[in-house]
Amino acid sequence: MCGIVGYIGHRNAVPVVLNGLRRLEYRGYDSAGIAVMNEDGLSLIKCKGKVSDLEEKINGTLKESGIGIGHTRWATHGVPNDVNAHPHASNSGKIVLIHNGIIENYASIKEALAGRGVAFKSDTDTEVLVNLIEDIKNAEGISLAKAVRSALNQVVGAYAIAVFEVDNPKKVVVAKKGSPLVLGIGENEFFIASDATPFLEYTKTAVYLEDDEMAVVEIGKEVEVRSIPSNKAIDPYVHQLKMDIEAIEKGGYDHFMLKEIYEQPKSIRDTLRGRLLPEQGLIKMGGVFEYREKIVNAERIIIIGCGTSWHAGLVAEYLFEDLARIPVEVEYASEFRYRNPVITEKDVVIAISQSGETADTLAAIKLAKEKGATIFGICNVVGSSIARETHAGAYTHAGPEIGVASTKAFTAQVAVLALMALRIAHDRGVLKQSYYHQLLTELDSIPEKIEKMLESDAQARHISELYKDAQNFLYLGRGFNFPVALEGALKLKEISYIHAEGYPAAEMKHGPIALIDENMPVVVIAPKSGQYEKIVSNIQEVKARNGKVIAVVSNGDSEIARMADHVIEIEETAEVFSPLLTTIPLQLLSYHIAVMRGCNVDQPRNLAKSVTVE
Repeated sequence: MCGIVGYIGHRNAVPVVLNGLRRLEYRGYDSAGIAVMNEDGLSLIKCKGKVSDLEEKINGTLKESGIGIGHTRWATHGVPNDVNAHPHASNSGKIVLIHNGIIENYASIKEALAGRGVAFKSDTDTEVLVNLIEDIKNAEGISLAKAVRSALNQVVGAYAIAVFEVDNPKKVVVAKKGSPLVLGIGENEFFIASDATPFLEYTKTAVYLEDDEMAVVEIGKEVEVRSIPSNKAIDPYVHQLKMDIEAIEKGGYDHFMLKEIYEQPKSIRDTLRGRLLPEQGLIKMGGVFEYREKIVNAERIIIIGCGTSWHAGLVAEYLFEDLARIPVEVEYASEFRYRNPVITEKDVVIAISQSGETADTLAAIKLAKEKGATIFGICNVVGSSIARETHAGAYTHAGPEIGVASTKAFTAQVAVLALMALRIAHDRGVLKQSYYHQLLTELDSIPEKIEKMLESDAQARHISELYKDAQNFLYLGRGFNFPVALEGALKLKEISYIHAEGYPAAEMKHGPIALIDENMPVVVIAPKSGQYEKIVSNIQEVKARNGKVIAVVSNGDSEIARMADHVIEIEETAEVFSPLLTTIPLQLLSYHIAVMRGCNVDQPRNLAKSVTVE
């Protein structure tokens, strides 16, 4: 949640910071602000609303500056308004700070500071932190860096911060615990951000801070990284980024979400490339190979994730149990971390996260590691916290996903999980060789099949026009496509604000059927592969109650076409890979409905892309 940006160097910080805020706006867009230092002193401008509102408020009034920090907010403490927006200044106005995260013990600290005469203007935990830093600095007569370290050793919670003082605008202090923070290193200049996208056009050299680390960036000096608890100097690992600036632009599409839907053939190809070798009958995955014995002999696989990643985990449950014959449990990371789960050294935990920074998933990983489990991470962001915290893992290679509603990340995650299931099944000797080779060839064909499906989305657009004003949707699926029903309902909820629920089709008779009438659109995922006759019966049950059926069917399916009000056809594939195809029309349906309802598709209300706080 929240995006932070900072710059110090020879460029004008104002456009650098503002451009960075636009790129990080997917992380939160309740309010925004910027602070810079120039010959006129400190200029701090902030407001409720989006980065565009901030730019309008600035209206060219900020003079050129070599130092600046900015923030785009997803509110935790305090409602979104001008006062609660970041950056926050200390009581004296001499220290300025931006913050992503939550300070859990802020109330007791605030009470103590108020008792010493500190006045607070906002309702935020961040204002408490900046005043704590100033209080320590003044009381002990120490440097800003030492005061920051001392303050952070007193707070409980998560943070990524950047802070500078008006009296020394050649230096910025940054620190991280639980929230992402990366430093871009250029020629006598430094960039600070929640991820690397704000500085890609300036430098590809980056340092990702680890938890409980802080750094001082100062003009003319090397980055100095230290441990917050011990003050021990740390030699940081310097990354050379491979991301291109074109990947984070819209590329002619109206919205990032639509672009990312259409990128799925490429993102799945990139995910499979070098790993899937059907001609040789091989799957090469370094992370799986490194822990082959542990994974192949696992008594149980536990999959943890949140939101769409949890749905990918549900698909994986079917994949691993069907192909590899290993028992699987799929857990919400937020519940797993708090329920004292039974975990042993014979368990393998697969953690799934698009951003690699999801707070609940990170905490669940740490819990499972403490109990001796082998942790395998699947994420999309190189150098992210989950990638560094796990024993082994695999990147999805989906490329940057800017739209808040996940699309290509989901299918890339399922593709990686399918590779893992096939590799483990082969190593365990539980698949016939002919079936194994057949599945390798079929998985290799998935990107081409998605391309064919995307050539025309006219039917999804037509259906969207008819049902854009519906108040409720029901999504039904069986087997491998039950998780797709959940994912389809989530997409519609996220971006169109229509209430939608996903159910196993057979469960409809156990309650949800009471909701069905002529005003209830029911999306039924019904490819030929799988429990086809059963799903046909479910459609008949809906039609008997005057429900409106939108069916996702295999090409040429005339039987369901006679019963359903509308059909969207998909290419045929093996049942185990059907979620990679059936999810595509559901993404398009959600997208078009949201656009027709006038919703902000890429930045739906109350949501942020990367959930780095509880």
